[in-house]
Amino acid sequence: MAGPLSTLKVLDFSTLLPGPFGTLILADLGAQVLRVESPTRPDMVRMLPPMAGGISAVHGYLNRSKRSLALDLKKPEAVAVIHRLVQDYDIIVEQFRPGVMNRLGVGYEALREINPGLIYCSITGYGQDGPYRDRAGHDLNYLAIAGMTAYNGRRDSGPAPMALQAADIAGGSCHAVMAILAAVIHRQATGEGQHIDISMTDAAFSLHALTAPQALIAGEDPVLERTQLNGGSFYDCYETRDGRWFSVAGLEPQFFLQFCQAIGRPHLATKGLAMAPDIVAEVKAEIRAAMKEKSFDEWSAIFAGVDACVEPVLSLSEAAEHPQLKARGMVVEVPAGEGTQRQVASPFKFSATAPEYRFAGGMPGAHTREVLAEHGFSDDDIQALMQIGAAM
Repeated sequence: MAGPLSTLKVLDFSTLLPGPFGTLILADLGAQVLRVESPTRPDMVRMLPPMAGGISAVHGYLNRSKRSLALDLKKPEAVAVIHRLVQDYDIIVEQFRPGVMNRLGVGYEALREINPGLIYCSITGYGQDGPYRDRAGHDLNYLAIAGMTAYNGRRDSGPAPMALQAADIAGGSCHAVMAILAAVIHRQATGEGQHIDISMTDAAFSLHALTAPQALIAGEDPVLERTQLNGGSFYDCYETRDGRWFSVAGLEPQFFLQFCQAIGRPHLATKGLAMAPDIVAEVKAEIRAAMKEKSFDEWSAIFAGVDACVEPVLSLSEAAEHPQLKARGMVVEVPAGEGTQRQVASPFKFSATAPEYRFAGGMPGAHTREVLAEHGFSDDDIQALMQIGAAM
């Protein structure tokens, strides 16, 4: 059965990570996603190693199931192609700085004249307005401005970059998908399309779910290693005798009691909820000492039978082989050229409409002729576009 979003047709003008990861979610769920790529300015993701069959494995993953149309939007003939396609593709995702799409002739106002039901999602670092609208930035900058980096890290070394791109993905990608699907529901009810303005900084700021109330109401800013979940309690990672690590997260008294008993420190159980810095330091020092007494494998065997919210810290390769993730089918083989590419699966589990993995992302313009022919362009039309460099 087709995916739950199989009726949606998306033109994706985005590059790098936020937009492509968002449209990957849509494509996995069945949406027909067509990447509009520049033939002269390649997406930097295409250059990231490792390469498989001449294609970046990162590109192959982020752009799976998406067809590629290579157009030079600086040429009016290419813009005319978009004007024709937007009669059929009713969702657009773009990630340029504010105003760029307007200058190219494919901004929201121009395209809504052609398709009034168009849903047009713009993902930017700071949004379509405000003093930072034209400012360059990356994930780390957005998280810093949003107040998140200030309490991510250690007191002795200071704020630190996050291991994954929280502003790009949790902020840009996921919020864009949620907003697009909400706009689709609105359009179903009213027939009205709309422009969606996603700021990765705004979205990151909205993620302070447990810390914003204290800061906004009580004036208590979260700082490094002072909240219950950022190292200010026993909730943390601890090293084993052989240099591996375990995550200890049993905040509830019953879980912390079982943990304390398992490490031979039952007297710590009454101190688990303490937030006074001196008591926290004492508890963590004892946990560190206890965890250093045994190897990673020894602790793995012990905690396998203890329901205490304690799990080993795994490498990504180890995680891919973990029995829970394997049972959930979180690594899949996706068609790629003559063979397949091993990729992370979609996390969505539907009872009736399974995610689709049609093919890994391929070469730029791989589907240009196919797409244009589907939309009524003759062989002569297509050849003419290619001869003037409007298409590739």
